[in-house]
Amino acid sequence: MAPVARGLADTFRVVEPFQRGSGREPLTVAHHVADVHDLVESHCENERPALVGSSWGAMLALAYAAAHPTNVGSLALIGCGTFDQAARERMRANLNERMEDSLRQRLERLPEEFPDPDQRLRAMGDLILPVYSCELATTEQEVEECDARAHRETWEDMVRLQQEGVYPGAFAAIDAPVLMLHGAVDPHPGQMVRASLQPHLPQLEYCEWERCGHYPWLEKAVRDEFFVVLRGWLAKQSGHVPR
Repeated sequence: MAPVARGLADTFRVVEPFQRGSGREPLTVAHHVADVHDLVESHCENERPALVGSSWGAMLALAYAAAHPTNVGSLALIGCGTFDQAARERMRANLNERMEDSLRQRLERLPEEFPDPDQRLRAMGDLILPVYSCELATTEQEVEECDARAHRETWEDMVRLQQEGVYPGAFAAIDAPVLMLHGAVDPHPGQMVRASLQPHLPQLEYCEWERCGHYPWLEKAVRDEFFVVLRGWLAKQSGHVPR
């Protein structure tokens, strides 16, 4: 998200959190929500910040806003993740349809090539980036390090909470404006994710680009428009006049 942070920093004050890594106890959504709360309390004083999250970060933004609805001014969800099994199955089908046999074979060899799970996760991300994208302007994601255990533990807890009926129902507590920004080429099925959220977030706005994948700021066709739309919407919610 560093490019997004930089792209907003000329107009807004931006605080980019770095999520905690794995440790002595398993990571949970509650841990991440508590960390965001500490950040908001220490950096935002009496302000209600906008939360801008991508993929899992979009899901975390919703989880935080549900737990602390009076602390959030607005939410922008970029390439938001899935909240039900049907959407996850659709996503897997999308990936399967797009993936060539050569890439599948390459992914199957990763455990041998990268015994370290953190390095393996990084390599997998690089390999599947084109499958998640439309026409990339750059393949540089600016990922400094990966934590495979943190990734696994966090996602398993999110799925557990969904299976127990916590999410997306808890999002009904959110009264802040919410915008989804999604690419039609993103394997995450945007319309299905939207449909799962809409009953709980009637204020949800949705913007989808045809020639766009999971990372709009990396896409040739939409990266400039992405920032125009995001800046404009955030400014409108905050009453700020963008430069």
